[in-house]
Amino acid sequence: MAFWNRRRSIDAMLKPHDGPRLKATLSWPHLMALGVGAIVGTGILTLIGVGAGLAGPAVLVSFVLAGAVCACAALAYAELSTMMPAAGSAYTYSYAVLGEMIAWVVGWSLILEYSLVVSAVAVGWSGYAVGFLSGLGVDLPTALTAGPHAGGIINLPAVAIIGVVTGLLLLGTKESATLNAVLVVIKIAALAVFVAIALPAFEAENFTPFMPNGFGAPFVQTGVMAAAAIIFFAFYGFDAISTAAEETKKPERDLAIGIVGSMLICTALYLLVAAAAIGARPVASFADSPEPLALILRELGQGTAAQWIAAAAVIALPTVLLAFLFGQSRIFLGMARDGLLPRRLARVSARGVPAVVTLFTAVVVAILAGLLPLDELASLANAGTLAAFCAVGVSLVVLRLREPERPRVFKAPLWPLVGAITVIGCIVFFFSLKANTQMGFLIWNLIGVAIYLIWSSRNSRLAKGEEEAA
Repeated sequence: MAFWNRRRSIDAMLKPHDGPRLKATLSWPHLMALGVGAIVGTGILTLIGVGAGLAGPAVLVSFVLAGAVCACAALAYAELSTMMPAAGSAYTYSYAVLGEMIAWVVGWSLILEYSLVVSAVAVGWSGYAVGFLSGLGVDLPTALTAGPHAGGIINLPAVAIIGVVTGLLLLGTKESATLNAVLVVIKIAALAVFVAIALPAFEAENFTPFMPNGFGAPFVQTGVMAAAAIIFFAFYGFDAISTAAEETKKPERDLAIGIVGSMLICTALYLLVAAAAIGARPVASFADSPEPLALILRELGQGTAAQWIAAAAVIALPTVLLAFLFGQSRIFLGMARDGLLPRRLARVSARGVPAVVTLFTAVVVAILAGLLPLDELASLANAGTLAAFCAVGVSLVVLRLREPERPRVFKAPLWPLVGAITVIGCIVFFFSLKANTQMGFLIWNLIGVAIYLIWSSRNSRLAKGEEEAA
């Protein structure tokens, strides 16, 4: 078998190994809270304005399209994660099904995704934090609250919140997951309050014209499809659950519940919040705001409620940071264990946490968050996610055809359709992203392939015969 398509054996993957293991401390409520915490964040609290600016009121259709593709991807993840409950998510599944080189590209794309998601959410959190403090009469200087693109020097609040969340993760998985669950309740309560206040101000004329920029198509950077490609950012996060497979007490049951359950909850919540926001105020009034929901409430004369929404965002948005920093460190851990990254990165602390990769990741994402704008970060993160989701859709179909008799605790219904929608939807969304985003993604992966060919392909455990290949 050539080096580029050698595959890890699923059976060998599931055998106990002698290396450091993560502690199994999580159950399905923790996983569902992790998923909801990751999904409900900057996407609905901030990017709803960006999406509405591209699609107008038809951003609701964008939410449905992005949600449908993500729902199919979630079903694929649920099946594969219960078959291969190991740290690594889409990277691990690709390694077992599609081969080492594709797995490297997927893992490299996931590094891009998770790093930029954390950075983007930190920037979104900063927008709400600055607005909240301003409401209290504390005005921070622009030089310390914005990157060079916005006339500042560094977005210091974004850097600070990444430091705080990193500290929580280093305390231990169960401790951080419990705090995450509390913050998720606060976040959902805040969105429920927004809907309760905004719905009575609902005006149907705000939905006219419904689709001012048309439906759009690949390579067209306005319209429903372009908004869906950006809003896609608002839905993913359930994949962070699959990175917790090794730390789950009963992965054969709890992973599927966490992944599918969190997607159902968040899809319903998103549509309700988006409809309430557009019905309450014309899209143009909040399309460019870094804190659109709080702005809508202020324009409705609900200044106190707006301040509470901003406070809830400041308190609860870190759940997204926690989920994705958690996931990023586990992706690094899986790749390091396999020898595709330096193995010293796989060290696990006495608290059962991969401390080295967690700290390394925090430094990288803090630099990105301090210097880059939200929309660019979100767009490039989407590109990495789309690549990973596409690989998961392909892996689902290939494994069903190659090993139809292998036991499956959770089976994705209508798997050919689920796989096809996942793959085709991700490809269409990718080509609906900005041209510079596509180019940035291509450059990132060309660098990754070069690293693989020069170093990783020669140092992997399969290359050295340390593990059974498929």
